[in-house]
Amino acid sequence: MPKVKHIALVRFKEGTSNEQIDELFDALLDVTENVEGVEDYVSGPNTSPENLNKGFTHGFVITFQDAATRDAYLTHPDHEQFKSKFVPLIDDIAVVDFEI
Repeated sequence: MPKVKHIALVRFKEGTSNEQIDELFDALLDVTENVEGVEDYVSGPNTSPENLNKGFTHGFVITFQDAATRDAYLTHPDHEQFKSKFVPLIDDIAVVDFEI
């Protein structure tokens, strides 16, 4: 079965502090550590010099062992709790998944 890369680009609402952003990505790390089949998680601010980020300031990538693991993550109670706390800080998000 192919692995799944789950990529998200995020733009935070005006007034969201760096501390809140750090807390969000730390909390997402905790979620990924509680979902079996998550192989990797990385996140960070945009540092590209190309100026093609379309206003997205941060991103994260999660590698799942397969699509079933990704699907379990999307409905996992820890992920739902994470979303309820942090989605209000997000102005826009783009998500793309692909298999490798």
